Amino acid sequence: MSGRKRFIQAVLIAGITVLGAGGCSRSVINYQIAESIGTVGEYENNSPVETPKMQAEREEEEAEVTLEAERVETLEEAEALAGGYWYEEAITLLEETQSLEGDERAEEAIAEYQEALNALVVYEGEVLHLNFPNLIADTDLAFDEDSYAETYRQNLITISEFEGILEDLYANGYILIDIHDLAEEADDGFGDITLTEATLKLPEDRKPLVLSVENLNYASVRSGDGVATKLVLDSDGEVAAVYTDADGVTRTGAYDVVPVLEQFIEEHPDFSWQGARGIIGLSGKYGAFGYEVEEDSDAAWESNARTVAEIAAKLLANGWTFASQGYSYSYMSDMTYEELTEDITQWENTVGSLIGECDTLIYPYGSEVSYTSDESVFLTGEGFRYLVGLWASDDYLSVTQTYLRQTRRSITGYLLENYPSYFSSIFSVTRILDSAR
Repeated sequence: MSGRKRFIQAVLIAGITVLGAGGCSRSVINYQIAESIGTVGEYENNSPVETPKMQAEREEEEAEVTLEAERVETLEEAEALAGGYWYEEAITLLEETQSLEGDERAEEAIAEYQEALNALVVYEGEVLHLNFPNLIADTDLAFDEDSYAETYRQNLITISEFEGILEDLYANGYILIDIHDLAEEADDGFGDITLTEATLKLPEDRKPLVLSVENLNYASVRSGDGVATKLVLDSDGEVAAVYTDADGVTRTGAYDVVPVLEQFIEEHPDFSWQGARGIIGLSGKYGAFGYEVEEDSDAAWESNARTVAEIAAKLLANGWTFASQGYSYSYMSDMTYEELTEDITQWENTVGSLIGECDTLIYPYGSEVSYTSDESVFLTGEGFRYLVGLWASDDYLSVTQTYLRQTRRSITGYLLENYPSYFSSIFSVTRILDSAR
C-alpha cells in the first residue's frame, strides 16, 4: 500500500471515530480530510476519494462536453460551407452527422440552407470577364518621372484602385465564378471531351464575374519602383507578394492582385461562388511569379522551378486556375502553324510542366487564331478548351463541342483615365481613380 493511501486510510479511520463520538458532521470531516491531502473542491462534497459513481458521472459529463464541442464544430463547418454557396454539401454534412440527429440547431440550419438552395435562379444575362495587370503599391515611387513612370501609369493600376473596383463590384451584385462553371464537360472514356453550355444558377441578386490576371511574371517591373516583384509563400504558408518600400525595406504581404483579392474574400466570403478565385495567365520566356524557369546550367534553376511549383500548388488549392499565354507572349494570329506549335510546346516544357494540367488559353493582346484553321485544331488538341480573347464592343461568350470562347475587358491605368465609359455600367471610375494620377 502506498504512503498516500495509508495516510488517507488513517485519516478516514480517525474521522469515523470522531463521527461515532458525535464530535463533527460528515461534511466538516470531509473538508478537513480534503484539506489535509490537498483535494479541496476536487470531488463532490469534498469526498477524500472519487467513488465509482462519481467517476462514472464525471466521465459522462466529460463525454457530453466533448460531443457538444464536436457538434458546434460541425455546425460551424456547415455554416462556412453555406456561406460559400455550398448549400448541398452543408445539408449533407448535417444530415450525415449522427450526433446532430434530432438537434434543433441542425434542423433549423438544414431548413435555412434548403431554402437558399431552392431560391437559386438560372442566370441568363451576359458574363463579365475582367482582366487585371500588376498593382502599384507606392505611387510616389512608381510615378517619379523616371523612364518607367509612364509605363506604370498607363499599364498598371494602384492597389487602392483595385480595392475600389472590388468594393463596387461587390456592392453591384457581382460574384466571382470559375470559368469552368460556364460549361459542362462529358468525357467519352477515351480522352475526348465534349462541351455544352452550362446552366448557371445563382442567387437572384447576383451576377457572374470571371477575373483574370495578365501574364504574372513580373518581368516588366523593377524593384524599388513601388511595385511587387515576385510571389512567395509567407511564414503561414500563404501566397504573398514581395515589395521593396521607399526605405529599401523588403516587405511581404498584400501588395498585388492575388493576396489583395484573398484578403477581400476573407472579409466578404459571399463574393466567391463555391471557392472561385481567378485565372492567372503565364507565359514562359521571362519566367513565372518572378522566377526564371528556363532550364540551363545555372544551379538556381532547380530552386526556382521548385518554388514556382510550390506556389502554383497553393494557388490551385485556394481556388485559382492557370492559363497559358504562350511561351513568347506574342500575337498568335500572326504565327504560322509551325511557330505556334513550337511556342506552345516550349511553354508546356517550361511553365506548363510546373503548374500542372492547364486547359485555358488567354490570347496575348487578344490576338486569336481563326477557329476554322489548323492552328485552332492544334490548340484544342493540346487540351486548351477555354479560350479567352479581348473585349471589343460586348461581353462575348459562346460554347461549342470542342471549346468555350470568351472575351475579357482589360483594366489599365490608360483605360481608366481615357475611356472611363468602358466601365461605367460596372464600377465608378470617378470614385476609384487614384488621386496620384
